[in-house]
This record gives sequence, structure tokens and C-alpha cells, in this order.
Amino acid sequence: MYKIDFNKPCRIHFIGIGGISMSGFAEYLHNIGFQVSGSDSTKSKITEHLTELGIEVHYGQRRANITPDIKVVIYTAAISKDNEEFLEVQDRGIPMLNRSELIGQLMLNFNDSIAISGTHGKTTTTSMLSQLFIDGCLDPTISVGGILEAIGGNIRMGKSEHFIVEACEYTNTFLDFYPKRSVILNIDEDHLDFFKDIKDIRHSFHEFAKLLPKNGQLFINGEIDNYEEITKDLDCEVFTYGITDPAFRKTDIAYDYSADNIDFDDMRDGSFDLYFKGQYIDRIKLNVLGIHNISNALPAIAIAMQAGVPMTTIKRSLLSFKNSKRRFEYKGSIGGVKIVDDYAHHPTAITATLSAARAYPHNTLWCVFQPHTYSRTKKHLKEFAKSLALADKIVLSDIYPSREKDPGDISSRDLVRELELLGKEVYYFPSFDEIENFLLQNCINDDLLITMGAGDIVSVGESLLGL
Repeated sequence: MYKIDFNKPCRIHFIGIGGISMSGFAEYLHNIGFQVSGSDSTKSKITEHLTELGIEVHYGQRRANITPDIKVVIYTAAISKDNEEFLEVQDRGIPMLNRSELIGQLMLNFNDSIAISGTHGKTTTTSMLSQLFIDGCLDPTISVGGILEAIGGNIRMGKSEHFIVEACEYTNTFLDFYPKRSVILNIDEDHLDFFKDIKDIRHSFHEFAKLLPKNGQLFINGEIDNYEEITKDLDCEVFTYGITDPAFRKTDIAYDYSADNIDFDDMRDGSFDLYFKGQYIDRIKLNVLGIHNISNALPAIAIAMQAGVPMTTIKRSLLSFKNSKRRFEYKGSIGGVKIVDDYAHHPTAITATLSAARAYPHNTLWCVFQPHTYSRTKKHLKEFAKSLALADKIVLSDIYPSREKDPGDISSRDLVRELELLGKEVYYFPSFDEIENFLLQNCINDDLLITMGAGDIVSVGESLLGL
């Protein structure tokens, strides 16, 4: 594998530079002296930001974008092997690294590299931990998979030995990492266009945990089914965390870090008693809603405590924490209708978000959902229907294909039928314009409207608000 010498900046090119993660690392390398260029299919706010920084961005991925002065190329799993730029790089014999290999090499530059993994909640937990470290004056370097208000983007360059980064399991990219501390938030069946089944997914998380050195630390959700299978042969220190309030817990298992005596205010923001190894530590109040965010907060608190952040700072930081964009993000109000956007695109995440939203003040709860990828929709069709049924009324758009081609055997109409079988009021429209017109005619004062999905459904709410 090609090794980047970070002390000798060179010309580096990103294929797919407009992605939330790729753009962050492009900016990071630009800031430490590399000559950075890249390409993407379309212009976006992200690519415009990179251009403003002085990074050369090409729109359209063509062979001509690959010039002789490029010393190394970075790409993602979303780039197909017949991509023109990819083929030109191969023909020229230019070294290539995928995004995760780049992150892994960056991690080696830090004594305390912290990787946040899990099927859901990575961005939120990474964001929480980032703010705790910033407020704790630990000056971390950060790469988060969303736009975090506290750092004004998705990347932050610090001057300490701390590096906080998300670790995605898709295509086993997190196995290229070199963490000193890791978090496993949850392990659910997802990305079945790559993984064979849940057993295969669990195996990958086990391999990820084994990357930790003997002096490393793993913080794992003790509510994961048979979590001991993941931790059984590790050399590192292992901490479990979980919820022990009888109203919410699934078992009577004790955890190293636990949340008990949970309460929610009128806006569904949670508070809880924090315990460490059975000893009461303090009362924690969050500024984000839902039981799932209490679970997300526990490993962030645990790592901050291990890093020496004072509890008074932890409490103050969490109380002021605002989630990253597209995580139950309040977008605005029109005609008395509150519009929120959320990134949830797996049944488990949808259930968590809609369960919290049901207790949020509202008249009718509308969910405008854009299914993400054909394979995920087909595999979890009934689970999607069950989770979406938590909303009062559901509006569906076409499936967002992402990296996939339409196989012709699954569509949003299949999800409509499943929801109708559950007795739900559900509507499908093939265009965003039709969805917007329908919502304008049918949403009324005090309704709560959530646009939901990992694609571009956020634009529906933004269009309604004139953003």
C-alpha cells in the first residue's frame, strides 16, 4: 500500500470530493499544505465551499481531470471500477488509496485516535464526544459524518494527540483503521448488498474490535445481543454501557456506565442519573430528544471521563449540545406546521426517531420518507412498514438509488401496500413537486412534518420553507 508522507505535501486528487467525509479530508490535507484537487458529478454547497478555499473541483468525472503532477488519488467504495477517472489513474499507474486507508494512515499520526462505530448513531455520538473534548480544552482533530455547528462544518484541525472519527462498517472500511479507543454503539442487519447476513456483520465488528492494542479501550453497548461474542478474545480494556431504568431496560444486566431514573421534559429531551460501576456520579440533562440519544450519550460521557474532562464541563457541554444537521434538525415553520429533517434510513433508526417524535408537541405527525437503496428496501420491506406506521400519515417518494441500479423488482409502491395492510393512511408521489403541493394542501396548524431519509428528501422541507 502507498504510504503518504504527511511531512512532504504533494498533489493529491479526490474522486468524489463532494461527499461529506471526502470533502472533510480534502479540506484537512489542503490546510496542512497539500495541493488538493477533486471531482464530483454535480455542484453542491460542499463543493462550492471547497472552491472558496482554493481547492480545484471538476464537475463530471473525466480522464482529462487526471494530470501528470498528481502523486496519489483517493476514492470511495461508491466509485465504480469503470469510472473514467479511476481507469485513467490505473492506466497511468498513479498510486490509489480508498478513503478508509487514508483515514487509517492519518490515525497513525495521533497517540489517541478514537473511532465511533455502529449501525446507527455514529454521527450523533461523534458529535457529542467532539463537543465534550472541545469544551474540555483537549483541542481534538475531528472528522464527523455531518455538519456540526460547534466546528462550523465536518472537519476540525486540532493541535493535540486526540483524533475523533466515525468508523463505518460498509465494505469493511473500518478495518483499515488504527484506533486506540473504539465505540460499538449497536449491530443491526444492514448493508446487505455487501454483507451476507447478520452473522457476517457481527464478524466484521469483532474484527474491528480486535484492531485495538493491549493498552486500548473498547466501549460497547451491553444491550447488543450476546455482546460477549464480540469481546471474548480481546486484549484491550473493555467497558460496557447501557440503560438500567426498569421502564426501558431489556434485561437485568449491570453495565460499567449506565443511565437510570430516566425522565423526559415536554420537548422529549432526556435526563438521567449516571452511574459508573454501580456508583452514582451525577444527574445529566440533554438538549436532544429520545431514549436513543441517552444511549448515544453514554459512551461519549465515558470517554470524556477517561480523558479527564471534569464532570461540570461534561454536564454544561451536553446541555448546550445541538445535534449535527439532518439529525432531528428543526428547519422552520410554515402556516403553523413545524418542519423537521432526519437522516434515518434503517427501520431501527426510523423507530427511534418517530417514537421520540410522537411525544413531541404536535397535532398530526407526518413522515415524508424517501427509501434509500433498492436492496435495503427489499430486504426490510415489512420492517420499514412497521417502523413508519408510528407516524399518523406517511408520504413516500421514489427510492433513492445511491450506488445501485434499479433491479425492477422493488419500488415505493410495494411499501405503500405494506402500510395499507397495517391500516395506515399513506400516499405516494413520483416527484418532489407533487409531494410539496400535497403537503401544502393537507398539513394544518400544529402538525409536525418530518422529512426522512439519507438521500435528498431534505429539499422538500427546505422548498416549503423557501430556504
